[in-house]
Amino acid sequence: MSVFPRIFLKPKEEIEIRQGFPWVFDNEIASVSFGGGNPLSLADCVVPDGWAVEVFSVAGLFLGTGIINRKSKITVRLLTPGRGEILFDSPENIHTDRGSQFFRERIKQAHEARFLFYGKNDSYRLIFAEADFIPGLTVDRYCTRENHVYLVVQFLSLSCEVFRKEILAALWEVCCPRGIYERSDVSVRALEGLEKKSGWIGAVFEPVIIIRENSVLLKIDLAEGQKTGYFLDQKNNRRLAAALAGKRRVLDAFTHTGAFGLNAALGGASSVIAADISEGAVRMTEENITLNKAGGVMKAVCADVFDLLRSYEATKTEFDMIILDPPAFAKKAGSSDNAFGGYKEINLRAMKLLAPGGILVTCSCSSFFDAALFYSMIVHAARDAKRRVQILEKHGAGPDHPVLAGYSQSEYLKCAVLRVV
Repeated sequence: MSVFPRIFLKPKEEIEIRQGFPWVFDNEIASVSFGGGNPLSLADCVVPDGWAVEVFSVAGLFLGTGIINRKSKITVRLLTPGRGEILFDSPENIHTDRGSQFFRERIKQAHEARFLFYGKNDSYRLIFAEADFIPGLTVDRYCTRENHVYLVVQFLSLSCEVFRKEILAALWEVCCPRGIYERSDVSVRALEGLEKKSGWIGAVFEPVIIIRENSVLLKIDLAEGQKTGYFLDQKNNRRLAAALAGKRRVLDAFTHTGAFGLNAALGGASSVIAADISEGAVRMTEENITLNKAGGVMKAVCADVFDLLRSYEATKTEFDMIILDPPAFAKKAGSSDNAFGGYKEINLRAMKLLAPGGILVTCSCSSFFDAALFYSMIVHAARDAKRRVQILEKHGAGPDHPVLAGYSQSEYLKCAVLRVV
């Protein structure tokens, strides 16, 4: 039996892990022991990045097996609650048939879970990283209107990058896609000591595709669109917006590809203005308006939303429904205080622009701006706007973005439906 390096945590640092938290941070590690030698500090240990390690509490309670990366603040990402030899031949020999089967089963389980809620012609998130028990891996499944399936993959951590071959083989086998596009082109890879990567894996196809979401056709760009090309997590919330939009004057702020606005337009809105600061996003929105024959109801505007809201207030422009789906204002731990002001600003001004009884659909996609802060922000915005607000519904991401118990970062999306009087 191989001996795996042992990571011993500081007192009480095992509590969250025992509750399901899948990370070990560098400042939580007391010592590293390997090969019968004396325990060493993390700084002095010689265990190479990418090796399998076992994690223990300070008292010697076994907690799980993961992959070490000393370049990252998240030093160990846990793969399994089992011992290392269950999957690997040795700490360095991690490419085994048992490991391949492990990833095949994880991907198969995620695939089957999606079919509880989605059909074969739907687009959805297939792998939601830690919440689907494959740390650092994101996979979105897109089905075009021609029923061609494409996967977009992001390897965001060393813990999945080292298993690239096994993961890709499992995705081809389980999902049978027409093509796989990689979008590992994000800055977070630098924090893991990894270079950016992007492009087709295998056969090359046109990266601009058309999918159908709810009853809306959407042109999206797998290569150049934000994140993995499109934000699939708001599908159910967009359907709700469509149901509320009938005969209303709608403003869709931070529209990206126009999805919220188009759902509202097809839901019977009397007019829709879709605004975004990105010229590329506005061009894509205009193409989607044409694609859905919604030009008589909806128009796209290229503008800074903060400035646009102020200008509408100055001209006393009024709406019956406003949708706020901004990018994450709190992108890292400790930034929530600054983000609070930004979220409050746009919500306050939106509340002022709404006619009495108007509907505000307001969102935050930042895991660092938690639900308590989000709803506190709404209270403060309503107070300063001098409006009374009823919270009609609270929502999050769709079921293709499961929340892992004990891992609050997976419950990142907040979407509130408010009535402003």
